[in-house]
Amino acid sequence: MHFTKKNVEQKRNDFINSLKEKKLLRFPGAYNPLCAKLITEIGFDGIYISGGVMSNDLGIPDIGLNTLKHVSYRANQISKVTDLPSIVDADTGFSDCKKTIETFESFGLAGCHIEDQIAEKRCGHLDNKELISTNEMIEKIKDAVSARKDKNFSIIVRTDANLVEGLEKTLDRIKAYEDAGADIIFPESMKDEKEFEKVRKNSKVYLLANMTEFGKSKLLSVKELENLGYNIVIYPVTTQRLAMKSVEDGLRSIFKDGHQNNIIDKMQTRKRLYELVEYEKYNTPDKKITDFKTDGHE
Repeated sequence: MHFTKKNVEQKRNDFINSLKEKKLLRFPGAYNPLCAKLITEIGFDGIYISGGVMSNDLGIPDIGLNTLKHVSYRANQISKVTDLPSIVDADTGFSDCKKTIETFESFGLAGCHIEDQIAEKRCGHLDNKELISTNEMIEKIKDAVSARKDKNFSIIVRTDANLVEGLEKTLDRIKAYEDAGADIIFPESMKDEKEFEKVRKNSKVYLLANMTEFGKSKLLSVKELENLGYNIVIYPVTTQRLAMKSVEDGLRSIFKDGHQNNIIDKMQTRKRLYELVEYEKYNTPDKKITDFKTDGHE
């Protein structure tokens, strides 16, 4: 049970209407459903679900080892706890773009992106990536577009061509992908403002910017991206990186000190956790086991 108010159609409609407002939409990555609830509470515009994060969570590299079954199951868990629209990383389409779109649409996502790398893909900010041909990618896009039932389910197309073929050929691919039916273009690994700007000047659809840390792209502010004409910004691995750094530091402290007293102030309190999972809303009148108040549970 989750105390959400909007159905899938409403969330998709919200996403489309927000894009039409021409403001930059901020989509932090959620590495689990609880994180999605926090993103929602703080007031962001949507939830991003990263395939790389899911790979990390399984303790494996982001090289195409994830399956549609795993990613869609986890994406469904994350998206259903929030009234915000959620978009998910569908890698290269899991070998069947039609099935992939049908699955994510039925599981309540607002959209997903597919990319033009070969199936044995790698992180978009690593060198030595390999691409499929433009014509092969066009067929994938057409399959994706034809598979959706809800016109508001967004087909996002990512191109990794910049690090492989250069910016000019990236622009050629973008035009071809737009003509094939892409709703949103995700140009991966743009290096700086000039490259982001050139894509905007040569694109006619909505654009998504990836502000991942430690990558090829200069980290630009919301204002800078807005001025460049971008429509969505994702922070795909940020929350997982923040969490894992804190976990690692805390575990090392316990290992060294033999107790956690020195890191209590680094922890989310029980009271705050129970507020976030909306503990009291599950109360049932006249049942003591569910009659719970967060007060006094710091």
